[in-house]
Amino acid sequence: MTMYRMPEILHVDNPIDRYLLNAPILDQFKRDADGGLTLYFQHELPGEDKESNWLPAPEGWFMVVMRLYWPKQEALNGTWTPPQLQRVK
Repeated sequence: MTMYRMPEILHVDNPIDRYLLNAPILDQFKRDADGGLTLYFQHELPGEDKESNWLPAPEGWFMVVMRLYWPKQEALNGTWTPPQLQRVK
């Protein structure tokens, strides 16, 4: 997942120099108690215990893009859909 500041469609400068969340850093993410994975796309740090799963966002509008390299057939034929982003407060 890559974060872009809108409307410029530019990467978001941030204090941890992170511009994407991807498979090569998967082992750095903290898993939920049920084994799931919660990712945080927000401007403020969600808490030091959640920083590993945080992709810093700008204060204003942003776009998150999921790129699939060498996708499996399910992604190509539409039988798999990515989980929806869920806005929480």
